[in-house]
Order: sequence, then C-alpha cells, then structure tokens
Amino acid sequence: MNPENDKAAAPWMHESEGSVVLSVRVVPRAAKDAVQGIMGEALKIRLCAPPVEGKANEALVRFLAKALDIPPSRVELVAGATGRNKRVRVRGLPAKAVQGRLLP
Repeated sequence: MNPENDKAAAPWMHESEGSVVLSVRVVPRAAKDAVQGIMGEALKIRLCAPPVEGKANEALVRFLAKALDIPPSRVELVAGATGRNKRVRVRGLPAKAVQGRLLP
C-alpha cells in the first residue's frame, strides 16, 4: 500500500471541480487557533473566536488561508455557517498539498 495514495484518500477531504472540499469540525472559544487532528471523518480545528455573528466562520477562513499560505479569497465556507460541522472549499491547491500543510 502506498502512503501517498492514502493521503489523497483522506475521508475529511475530497477534490471537486478543481478545488478541495474539507469537512471541518470547529471548536470555538479555544485557548489558541490550531488544527487538533482528525475526528471521525472531519478535520478538527480549534479557534479562539466565539460562535457569534459569524466570527468563528471568519476566523476559520483566515486560519485556513494562513495555514495553507494562500489568500483568504481562495477559501470559501460552503456549508455549516450556523453549526460546528462545516464544509470549506479551497481553490488552487491539490489535495496532497492541503493535507501536507494542515497535518505536517
């Protein structure tokens, strides 16, 4: 079994229409912004921002853009605006690069 193929088949992300869609579980009001790891079929991310008036969503987009070293305009929340389980589209990076930058 090739570990590189396993990386591309991570259950928390898939490539779609020239982009990568991530399944994310957000934990708001954390002590610091960080990727905590994999939780089931989602990437668990802790954010300092509270889940009020979209602040956690904005913080998630900024955090992912910084972690992936891409502009925030290439990170888009596509589902889950009012819940902790979210779907985020990342444009301009292949799945292997996304996984390598989020889970070094």
